Amino acid sequence: MNLESKVSDRIKSIKPSGIRKFSDYAKTFDHVISLGVGEPDFTTPPKICEAAIKAIQEGKTHYTANRGLLELREEICQYYNRKYHVSYDAATECLVTVGSSEGIDLAIRTFVDPGDEVILTNPGYVAYESAVKAAGGQMVKLPLNEEHEFKIEADVLESLITPKTKVLIMNYPNNPTGAFMNKEELAALVPVIQKHDLIVISDEIYSELSYDEEYTSLASFDEIRDQVITINGFSKSFAMTGWRLGYVLTNPVFLSEMVKIHQLGIICANSFAQYAVLEGLKSCDQDVAKMREEYKQRRDYLVKALNDMGLQTFMPKGAFYTFSNIKFTHMTSEEFCVALVKEQRVAPTPGSAFGEAGEGYIRISYAYSLAQLQEAMGKLRQFLKRFQ
Repeated sequence: MNLESKVSDRIKSIKPSGIRKFSDYAKTFDHVISLGVGEPDFTTPPKICEAAIKAIQEGKTHYTANRGLLELREEICQYYNRKYHVSYDAATECLVTVGSSEGIDLAIRTFVDPGDEVILTNPGYVAYESAVKAAGGQMVKLPLNEEHEFKIEADVLESLITPKTKVLIMNYPNNPTGAFMNKEELAALVPVIQKHDLIVISDEIYSELSYDEEYTSLASFDEIRDQVITINGFSKSFAMTGWRLGYVLTNPVFLSEMVKIHQLGIICANSFAQYAVLEGLKSCDQDVAKMREEYKQRRDYLVKALNDMGLQTFMPKGAFYTFSNIKFTHMTSEEFCVALVKEQRVAPTPGSAFGEAGEGYIRISYAYSLAQLQEAMGKLRQFLKRFQ
C-alpha cells in the first residue's frame, strides 16, 4: 500500500511551520542564541500558579461546560469591556478555547467552504495559511509593505475583494512585523468591511503588548461588531504559552456554530487552567504591566542597535518582534540566517517563513533577556562586517 496516497491532498499541500523548521535547524548547533520563537522568557505570575495548584488540590479536575467556566467567561467579558470598551454577553458570546490557535482554527473551519476566498496579510502568521488550506479555501494575499509600516490600507484591501471573498484575517499588533494599527487607521477599514459584508477574524493575542498608543479592538466599531470574530488568549500577555488557554468573542449565531466543533473535538479547555486564569484576570494586571515595560525597554535597545549597525528596522509599536531589512546583503533571508547561525551561532527567523513578502527581512524576537540580546547584537555586528 502506498501510505502517502491515502493522505488528504489538502493536508499534503500544507507546509511545515517555517518558524519551527529553522528553529529545529538551529538546534543542531551548540551554544546558539535563539531569537526565533515568540515565547515569553518570564515565568507565569505566582498567583496564577497558586490558583492552579489550589484547584487541583480541591479536585477541580473534571469537565467544565463546553464553553468554559461561566465565572471565567464573565471575567473575560468584563476584561474586554474594561480594557477595550467592547461589551459581550458571557453566556452566549464567549468561548474558552485551547489556546488562541484553536479559536483561529474553529473560526476558519466554521466559515470557510471549499472555493471561498480568504484574504490574508503577507507577510503574516504561518498558521492562518495552513488552516485555510485545510478548509479548502482559496487564499488571497494582501501585501503589507515597510513604507506604510506593514499596516492594511483600505484601498488595497478593497481592490482584492471579489464576489467569492468571504473572510479577512488580520492580526494587530502584528506577528511577524510588530506593526500596530490605531483607532483612526482601523476606522478607515470599517466602511470596506461593512460594504462587502466581510467576516473578519481579528487575532488580538498581542493586544496587551501595545507600547506607544492605546489599543483598539476592531469589534469596538459598533457598525461591524457582529461581523468580527475576536480571538485572544493568555499565552503572550500572562506568559502562559504551555497552559494553552484562549478565547473567542463574537455574536451568538456565529459562536453557537463554532461551539459545535469545539464540543465534539475538545469538549472543554483544561479545567484547572481555567481556574488559574480566572485568578490572573482578577489580580495580575501589575504583572502584565511589568512584563510589558520590560519588553518596551528591550525593544528600544534592539531597534537602536539594529539601525546603528546598518540593518534598517522600523520601530514596532506592539508584540515582541522586530522585522529588519537585509536586502542590501543580496542574500535571501534563509541564506542570511543559515550563515549567521553557522558563523556566529545566532538564530533569528527568515522573513520568508511568513510569506513571499517577508523575503528580504529577518524577524528577531525580543522575548529574551536584555543580556542575551546584547550578546546576540555583538555577534550580528561582527557578521555584518563582511558587507561593509
